[in-house]
Amino acid sequence: MGVRIDFNYEGQLRCTSTHGPSRTQVLTDAPVDNMGRGESFSPTDLVATALGSCMLTTMAIYADRHQIDLRGASATVEKEMIADPQRRIGKLTTALTLPLPADHPQRQALERAALTCPVHRSLREDVEIPVTFAWVGAGA
Repeated sequence: MGVRIDFNYEGQLRCTSTHGPSRTQVLTDAPVDNMGRGESFSPTDLVATALGSCMLTTMAIYADRHQIDLRGASATVEKEMIADPQRRIGKLTTALTLPLPADHPQRQALERAALTCPVHRSLREDVEIPVTFAWVGAGA
């Protein structure tokens, strides 16, 4: 079963998107460097948002299954656009911070979960996605 999302063009390069199941709305605006006002997320900003939240969510699913507390985990994604040969996302530099020690026994599995999240796997191979993990919890 799919999830329906409806879109409405509001004018002035803005769209309202409505999530079918929850009726939650998101406003997008074209960025300033592409004729917009930049007063809300751009569509490509939402791709970066999707990547960061998907990586954290996929890690949390794994963590919940293994009774690991990930509360306080965070992510930062810096999106870089390129224009040659066409305007698109060129790089999504991602940093994940985990409230666990670097020697956590599930570290590799948690990192693998992040790197195989559905959004990461859905992006084009020519989009660079460097990912760093900071394990900041106290050791055992």
